[in-house]
Amino acid sequence: GTVVSISTWGASESQNREASRLIRADFAAMHDTWHAWKAGGLLGEINQNIAAGLPTPISEEAAQLLKKSATLSTKSSDLFNPAIGKLIALWGFHGESWTGPPPPQSTIDPLLKSNPRMDQLQFENGTLRSSNPAVQIDLGGIAKGYAVDRAIEQLKQLGIRDAIVNTGGDLRAIGSHGRRNWNIGIRAPDGGDPIASIQPQGDESIFTSGDYERMFLYQGERYHHIIDPTTGWPATGTRSVTVIHPDATTADAAATALLVASPTARTTVAQQLGIDKLLIIDDHGRLHLTESMAQRLNFHQQPPPIVERLVIR
Repeated sequence: GTVVSISTWGASESQNREASRLIRADFAAMHDTWHAWKAGGLLGEINQNIAAGLPTPISEEAAQLLKKSATLSTKSSDLFNPAIGKLIALWGFHGESWTGPPPPQSTIDPLLKSNPRMDQLQFENGTLRSSNPAVQIDLGGIAKGYAVDRAIEQLKQLGIRDAIVNTGGDLRAIGSHGRRNWNIGIRAPDGGDPIASIQPQGDESIFTSGDYERMFLYQGERYHHIIDPTTGWPATGTRSVTVIHPDATTADAAATALLVASPTARTTVAQQLGIDKLLIIDDHGRLHLTESMAQRLNFHQQPPPIVERLVIR
């Protein structure tokens, strides 16, 4: 359901056609392989076998993605936790429409107690299994980043040096737009005009996680799809998080983790993930940002009050 756009500068018509063909095919294959709830893909087979205590043969490429997901989960103190697929499904976000109501606490508690984590995956002799049958992998918090990284590498292999791959506002940019830098708007959580813009420098990924993309309203309350693994409920207190990082996969996971992180844990989680360019908009519309991010933002209008300068050591 994500709109993907590829923008290039200085590439030939044949390069653009071939880039479009290759990336379309690759994204379609990834969709089939890593879809979190549709049957027939590798991820569905992995989850079915984990629940049954069985191993699943996987390619080295698949293993690398899952190992990287596990590493990023650990670095985030498991705030980015792709192993909580059962919780996400319980909330109804494994589907195309979300209407509520929220699940009762009595169904959330057993899933929390089962404590599924990515470090419970075991890779042996070309197979994957888990010591915890409650693990159900959902790569929604990292899939766009992984896809964008793959697409950029394909563009580079075709000789394209100036481009953006944009997946619904999350993107990686390389090179420039002729004599000027690419210019990227930062979305306002309320859906209004962008609050600021950023000009990527060289090769950078800009990813935003927000509480406004997949959500439902029930009895006047809003419930979004970014679930806090420690509570089993949608994360609270933060409307959106924007990060800049060279690697789109890392940026994607970090934006998710930092939306979940408490105010006291933010800087620690960011440091563990290697993030120093960070913008957080809280549920009062106030900005919390690092100095290195402040230097990169171009505000379009009077900015909301900056209430905190985050220091990441």
